[in-house]
Amino acid sequence: NGWSLVRFLHVTAAIGWVGGQLTLSGVVLPVLRTNLEPRARVPVVRATARRFARLANVGLLPLLVASGLALAWRRGVTVATLGEPGYGRLLAIKLVLVVASLVLAALHGVLANATRAPPDRSRSAGRTGAKPNPQLDTTAVVMP
Repeated sequence: NGWSLVRFLHVTAAIGWVGGQLTLSGVVLPVLRTNLEPRARVPVVRATARRFARLANVGLLPLLVASGLALAWRRGVTVATLGEPGYGRLLAIKLVLVVASLVLAALHGVLANATRAPPDRSRSAGRTGAKPNPQLDTTAVVMP
């Protein structure tokens, strides 16, 4: 029935989100750290993280929230049932873990962008004769 499809989409999105995080941190990053010098590694890591963040923020997380809310509504979950033993308490623990993961991911993204050096536009400006644009440099620092 339709609820089986909703559950399938929910589980598939969760696998993509959690599995993607584990794959990046447990497989991709260690390989890059082992095989690439920092100068070559940093742009690859940033591009990979940006691409996964787009997938997660635009596709996986909205699907997880929508399907999760639908499934909770279907089961009659209320705030009061989150404190009850069994399904309610397990769901509450899962929600706490998801929120903690989202907060940590957001904090990591903010810190990673804050420590990122602005691009060096002086070389390209010298070739084209254009003057460096400070607004572009400022925007580049805060954009993911």
